Amino acid sequence: MLRLAGARVLDERDLIDVRGVFETDPVAACMVAARVEVAGLDPWRLGGEMWGSDSKPIRGKVDGLCFSGPNLIPLKGSATAMRMFADRARRRGRMCSSLVGPAEQVLTLWEELQPDWGPAREVRADQPLMALRTSTEITPDPQVRQVRPSELNRYLPAAVNMFIEEVGIDPCAEDGGAGYRARVSELIAAGRAFARFENGEVVFKAEIGAMSSKVGQIQGVWVRPDRRGEGIGTAGTAAVADRLTRVLNRTASLYVNGYNHVAQAAYRKIGFEQVGQYATVLF
Repeated sequence: MLRLAGARVLDERDLIDVRGVFETDPVAACMVAARVEVAGLDPWRLGGEMWGSDSKPIRGKVDGLCFSGPNLIPLKGSATAMRMFADRARRRGRMCSSLVGPAEQVLTLWEELQPDWGPAREVRADQPLMALRTSTEITPDPQVRQVRPSELNRYLPAAVNMFIEEVGIDPCAEDGGAGYRARVSELIAAGRAFARFENGEVVFKAEIGAMSSKVGQIQGVWVRPDRRGEGIGTAGTAAVADRLTRVLNRTASLYVNGYNHVAQAAYRKIGFEQVGQYATVLF
């Protein structure tokens, strides 16, 4: 039977096609690939739905791909595919905190959704996506190490401050911080939170937020305000990137706001190169 054209929820029968999309750009796909590699395409295990648009009116090769979960992440597709995803998103209602991913897809999808979901709290249309595949070009900070579970209470204030600076809202505002504390605790338990402590206080922090079989995405880079300008952030980020490339055998990646020229210069000093363009719509 012929189907009406539109986006559909993908299942395990589509896994080969989905993996093929990841293979074409592993850095851009890291956030979604990390989930799918662990959970497959079952929505309950995945923590969201994977939407696809097909090249034919019956089940065919997936030519558009979008993850709908805590964030809405379009990875591939033409303007027509984005229109299909927008239609499905409108029917479902906004359940995400942001729209993020490759800039072309994000901004096209947002153009479709803005009349119903707008106005956004902020649109960050220019976010260079950067990657480092080999060793760092500067010496990593030897004092940056994995955070221990017993250090959660000392690490958490720095994580909260970073979130407020970067996102513009307090992650503890709605539930007293229970959800954010649990997320940070998970990262620490997984060995993916890193910090430099001085006199028991965090002066630098960063995390590996998503990690697929090929790429690790660095997030939450933060330096205590009174220690900025000393190179701590550059050497600290190099330490996390070094762990990804040398120990975990992954490409290190991150994305940064286009207006943050200081951070971009620091990342290039480490050896990161721009490999794509992201955009984020914050709600």
